[in-house]
Amino acid sequence: MRLATFTHQGLRGCGVVSGDAVLPFPGGTVLLDVIRTGDLPATGEPLPLAGVRLLPPVEPPSVRDHVTFEEHVEGVRKSVDGRGGVPDAWYDAPTFYFSNPYALIGAHDDVPVPPGCRAFDFELEVAAVIGKEGADLSPEQARDHIYGYTIFNDWSARDLQSREMQVGLGPCKGKDTATTLGPWLVTADELEPYRDADGFLRLTLSVSVNGEEVGRDLLSNMAWTFEELAAYASRGARIRPGDVLGSGTCGNGGCLAELWGRNGRQDPPPLQVGDVVEMTVEGIGTIRNTVVPGTSPLPLPKARIRPQENPR
Repeated sequence: MRLATFTHQGLRGCGVVSGDAVLPFPGGTVLLDVIRTGDLPATGEPLPLAGVRLLPPVEPPSVRDHVTFEEHVEGVRKSVDGRGGVPDAWYDAPTFYFSNPYALIGAHDDVPVPPGCRAFDFELEVAAVIGKEGADLSPEQARDHIYGYTIFNDWSARDLQSREMQVGLGPCKGKDTATTLGPWLVTADELEPYRDADGFLRLTLSVSVNGEEVGRDLLSNMAWTFEELAAYASRGARIRPGDVLGSGTCGNGGCLAELWGRNGRQDPPPLQVGDVVEMTVEGIGTIRNTVVPGTSPLPLPKARIRPQENPR
């Protein structure tokens, strides 16, 4: 089943996607409530998908973005900080950072260039959406806590990211402006036929810029399964309905920075205003966003070096 959140004639709604239409739930229904309860409301008369604006399927309490593709780590590390190889610590566990749950955009929305960014990039990912609360889960237990999957584009300001992460924190403003989720949420049962013998979802992912394919990979090249991501996220913490767990960016051109690291130069070039980025994931669908001008950064002073005084 495919579940979408949308606006139609100025009103927000959600419902079941069927063919080229969406069957709306009763007015006032929120998809996150449907996920929490597991109850599927009755649907009304179909609305053509062409006549609605698709929003991010859920408003998540939190967004964790993991990094699970070895090829991506190797290429981006070379691009961002100039070092080759993969850190030994990467192999220990599916590391993640918390992204901004208030910066989500829909499947076909415009995306502004972050203030001050001159090296704008996309990141092709899939995200799992949690359907049931839990803590300290095993991977086997975690499978029952994943409600469904959606496409995840982690837009990245690479120049800002590179500078900020020299402090030892981040990505900070390098990934704070926009994340695309969509086009809808596909329930986990729909993707079970794609699961391989090792528990990975064997889905083809591709991304193009202005109609020219830049990257293509298999989701099953992840180093950890989504159940293992959910288990790690729940370690000493609680995951809740609506929480989003990103797979991390795929390899083989899943983002420009990976290719920059491999090529030793910004080739292909960073995204420019007017560029159209399209991502397709087998079994889920397609998202398509256009890059538009952003705002200029308002000036902030550099750090004041304060005299060190001992408290009395």
